[in-house]
Amino acid sequence: MSQAKSRLSVLRYPLLAVALLASLAAMWAGLLRLGWKLPPLVPTLAMSHGPLMVSGFMGTLISLERVVALNRKWTYTAPAATGLGVFALLIGLPTQVGAALMVLGSLGMVAIFAVIVRMHRAPYTVTMALGAVAWLTGNILWLMGFPIFRIVWWWGAFLILTITGERLEMSRVMRAPQSSHTLFVGIIVLLFIGLALVGLNFEPGWRITGAAMLAMSAWLLRYDIARRTVQQSGLTRFIALNLLVGFVWLGVSGILLIVFGQVFAGPRYDAALHTLLLGFVFGMIFGHAPIILPAVMGVPMTYRPAFYSHWALLHVSLAVRITGDLIGNVVLWQWGGLFNVFAVLLFLFNTVRVMVQARRADDHAQVSGRVSAQAQSQVGTFTFGIGEEILRRRQSGAQGDNPR
Repeated sequence: MSQAKSRLSVLRYPLLAVALLASLAAMWAGLLRLGWKLPPLVPTLAMSHGPLMVSGFMGTLISLERVVALNRKWTYTAPAATGLGVFALLIGLPTQVGAALMVLGSLGMVAIFAVIVRMHRAPYTVTMALGAVAWLTGNILWLMGFPIFRIVWWWGAFLILTITGERLEMSRVMRAPQSSHTLFVGIIVLLFIGLALVGLNFEPGWRITGAAMLAMSAWLLRYDIARRTVQQSGLTRFIALNLLVGFVWLGVSGILLIVFGQVFAGPRYDAALHTLLLGFVFGMIFGHAPIILPAVMGVPMTYRPAFYSHWALLHVSLAVRITGDLIGNVVLWQWGGLFNVFAVLLFLFNTVRVMVQARRADDHAQVSGRVSAQAQSQVGTFTFGIGEEILRRRQSGAQGDNPR
């Protein structure tokens, strides 16, 4: 690696810090929306909950992982733009400023995936590229002034396709029949049809989107390798449990959209949206942090059974919250939401504690070896990875080999 690239790679740390800041601000905003009496910090913070969590936190984190994997200077513009968007929202600038910066960041992500697909054209890389396009589309609609309830499912599709694209890569290990890949493509087509109708404010669009989400859930439960790896132990089992429970929550979100149809506010909207974003997406983040963070930060980290504490708290509290939504119990809804935040904070605490312990143990090489071995056993399974082939090409390039 050249000295210039080495200096540039240091940017990953402040950018990761900005992503963390966005998540904390989004959780604060979420508590405000739940009705907890907290200082608003800025008048528009509560209304920025969704953009901060999806584009500010998840968008920055995912794009940063791509940047670290590709290791090209220009790619840093994507997480840098979304990071600036976070600050624009937090200091109370007009929403259009933050939205414009998020558009630039997601446009950068699309450009990154253009490179990735060119390097390795495969169904899973194309699927994740479509996820980036969905994110860009949602951000453009947000900049144009569309209401959040009509664009949030575009953001959701970004996360769904990012995750399921990586899972599609792993389906080859299961030797899934060709018909399963045809079905997968059909589900994606159905999803985009539903999203287009939602964008047009056509009521069946929500139900079609929900049907696609339910079908994707069933596909993952049927063909994902987690069905096998859940029978193992340690980190492998922990990841598999996160995956399987997350797939179920994705299906629940789809069912709620099918049943409720158009949702734009209130408990039905809360239930349909947070089963996706908390149950499915955060479940994946929890499961893959022991793999992703060492790769992104270059800091050792090992799996601990204590990770099950934040995993269990997230899903139990989400079940309480959704129960409150469905039966109209405000107390259950508020307390379930509060413990959703506690689960994420506990996740952050457990993660930082393990990383600090690894540093203090002064056995970086030994821990890194364990992480590497775990990563090899989980090839292609980290939620925000770009795939085994691309990583191999990068490694070959670093060794002076011709990746072709």
